[in-house]
Amino acid sequence: MSRFVTAFFASLACFVLPAHADEATVRVTNESVPTLCAEEDNVDLRFHSPSVRRFRIEAQHPAVIGSIVQDSTAPDFTNCTITDKADHRFTPRRVVLHDDPRLRVVGITFDKFWRPERVPVTVAGRRDEGFHLIQLFWKGRGQQPYEFLVLYPVDGYWRIKPRPPRHLRDIVYGTSFLVGPIEVMQRPVVNLSAIAFDPASLTFDLTFKAGGTARLKVQTVDRLRVAVEVELEQPVVNGPFAGLRSMYVAETNADGAHVDWRAPAENRWHQSPVMNFQGGQGIEVRLGRHLASRHNTSSPDHLLSAFRN
Repeated sequence: MSRFVTAFFASLACFVLPAHADEATVRVTNESVPTLCAEEDNVDLRFHSPSVRRFRIEAQHPAVIGSIVQDSTAPDFTNCTITDKADHRFTPRRVVLHDDPRLRVVGITFDKFWRPERVPVTVAGRRDEGFHLIQLFWKGRGQQPYEFLVLYPVDGYWRIKPRPPRHLRDIVYGTSFLVGPIEVMQRPVVNLSAIAFDPASLTFDLTFKAGGTARLKVQTVDRLRVAVEVELEQPVVNGPFAGLRSMYVAETNADGAHVDWRAPAENRWHQSPVMNFQGGQGIEVRLGRHLASRHNTSSPDHLLSAFRN
């Protein structure tokens, strides 16, 4: 091989393995359990580090998005036995908390929910509480408002999705994520004591019941991805600082079927079916699908990356 070709391939290494002085490695554990129910969040990935304070979460279209002609979005309760009891009753409400030419924020209270807690929510200085769902809608010129983010204040679950490709009117949510100190209370949850949202900067400020705060900033909303930058006030030392929850019944009936991860100082991705994933160390971790699913066909893959101390 000539010196020119050798030098050329050597130069590519800087693109394969970018150098970041503060790049951190996280440990991922897999608490997933098998199920036959497509409406059960049986996929449970948890992210651990005693020092990480910053990272990025992205929702990206699955590889099959361009081939979807008819999306499959209906619930499928085949083989399902729902154990959560939504026996706490509330007065239903739908409140527009903010509305401007770019963004609409809506708070929803259901008639029943599985937890009784009421979390104060402040949007652009306006305080309210008792919501089970916060919705963010993006407004495009001449287009209907598009919901791209939801937050469940009472258990700390988030869902995000990019804008749909031009051949689809909408796409569906699938995988959820958690940010902050995760506790198991029937299921993994993050207990929040307060939420504040600034529509101008697309920034959430969170206060955790377990102590500490976090800031989540929506950086990108387009037809390729939604990207959220997370900054924790302090690392979560005695447990996971983030989690991914999803559904897997079979390769073609799943919201998240495969875990892909890149280990430190490696120029390759490791891959594992999610139910066989034994956990590992990574600087980037993706939960997604390699094949089309007959359930939530258009739901996005999720990537956690840019871990920093």
